[in-house]
Amino acid sequence: MDGISDVAVGVKRGSDELLSSSMYNSPNSGMSSISDGTSNGSDSKKLRVEDRVGDAPPSRVLHIRKLPNEVSETEVIALGLPFGKVTNILTLKGKNQAFLELSTEEAAITMVNYYSAVTPHVRNVPVFIQYSNHKELKTDNANQSGGTPTSGSSDGTLTSPSSPVLRIIIDNMFYPVTLDVLQQIFSKFGTVMKIITFTKNNQFQALLQYNDAASAQQAKVALDGQNIYNACCTLRIDYSKLVNLNVKYNNDKSRDYTRPELPAGDGQPAVDPTVAAAFSKDSNSLLGKIPGALSPLSAAAAAAAAAGRVALSGHSGNSGVLLVSNLNEEMVTPQSLFTLFGVYGDVQRVKILYNKKDSALIQMADLNQAQLAMSHLNGQKMYSKIIRVTMSKHQTVQLPRDGLDDQGLTKDFTNSPLHRFKKPGSKNFQNIFPPSATLHLSNIPQDITEDDLRVLFTNSGGTVKAFKFFQDRKMALIQMSTVEEAIQCLIDLHNYNMGDNHHLRVSFSKSTI
Repeated sequence: MDGISDVAVGVKRGSDELLSSSMYNSPNSGMSSISDGTSNGSDSKKLRVEDRVGDAPPSRVLHIRKLPNEVSETEVIALGLPFGKVTNILTLKGKNQAFLELSTEEAAITMVNYYSAVTPHVRNVPVFIQYSNHKELKTDNANQSGGTPTSGSSDGTLTSPSSPVLRIIIDNMFYPVTLDVLQQIFSKFGTVMKIITFTKNNQFQALLQYNDAASAQQAKVALDGQNIYNACCTLRIDYSKLVNLNVKYNNDKSRDYTRPELPAGDGQPAVDPTVAAAFSKDSNSLLGKIPGALSPLSAAAAAAAAAGRVALSGHSGNSGVLLVSNLNEEMVTPQSLFTLFGVYGDVQRVKILYNKKDSALIQMADLNQAQLAMSHLNGQKMYSKIIRVTMSKHQTVQLPRDGLDDQGLTKDFTNSPLHRFKKPGSKNFQNIFPPSATLHLSNIPQDITEDDLRVLFTNSGGTVKAFKFFQDRKMALIQMSTVEEAIQCLIDLHNYNMGDNHHLRVSFSKSTI
């Protein structure tokens, strides 16, 4: 099989190693001078950050300076993951700089705003972040220099070398890993086009091709070192030298999802073309049927893993307890934290710290849920303050001793009927999205009108920009003017009693109206 020989056994990286560095931990002490690389690799004139931010319009491409020597792409990408999907990266190692592209301009703005208040640190070194003059990073396999950005096109894009093909080695393979399991896990990060599996040096290995190199980069960062099953079947991922896989057969060893008509080959079970077509789009439920497997929730949390590697600040962090700081102590309650963090997992306990009421400990059901909540909520605004979410060194949240009044600062939600993820296979697993200005409403009584809902959400302190009922009128989308308003409305109105025991369900939506 062409190109199989390029699969090499690399250095084993356990998942513990992914949780070992530090990220940001001090208030901004002032970013003095910032520069942005131009298309020929030179630095533009240095500017003070306040001038720079004022001059350059927001861009989803961010320029990061003063990075420590030998910094990895993983550490750079981890700066951006808490704020949204990272779609590309270009590192300029000789200049200690990098360009990071996020999926949306809104995510980049949130990231810049957060780091203007909290100086980001990589390996305990402060780094500086600003908007880039470039609006897009474009990968180009023909460019193999890797040292400086090159001119991509007249619209000011950058190019960086990368392959859409990943080579995957499975360590500690105590349970079988099938081609379909790999497809399910890796499809969370982009369109998987082809997979070839084989055994080499007594190890199960695979080559997997995405439709673009950016998806391969994101999957490598999020999944390298992760376990498919509990404490075993560790993914070790690197880029292949190949840029295209030649698949001749569709069977349980190889698959081309773009060509479902391929034969199965001698002695191999055939693949139903309709099944192959379904896999090429998505298959949300497959891993949910495998006991102990990476469930849809933890697969989504894998994207947060890189953020967890850095934000854990050296703690083992295997408990699922979060530390939330910079809260509005005049407004925050255990219930409001339960509701917001409950979007990303089943909150077990909440404790607002008695001597530091702008901070709280939140115990999630497991580490995956904690990482998912941290990824989506770190840097968001809650009650007009940008909150910071990191993993806590505590293993559990302690309840107050019997008879001790802690002023209602601690609350046990272990048996709450409002947990979204307690039912295996719940649709809520597939509807986990970052905070957005558009909210999804469900369980709406038949007699409730659009005006009723507009008034309800306006009274929560927001401005309704748009509204749309679904056909059955039991569900709707409502768009607020800002993400912060939507967060406030979700906290106030999720589980709101609309009458006749109809409790409104509110969640973030990926849609717009």
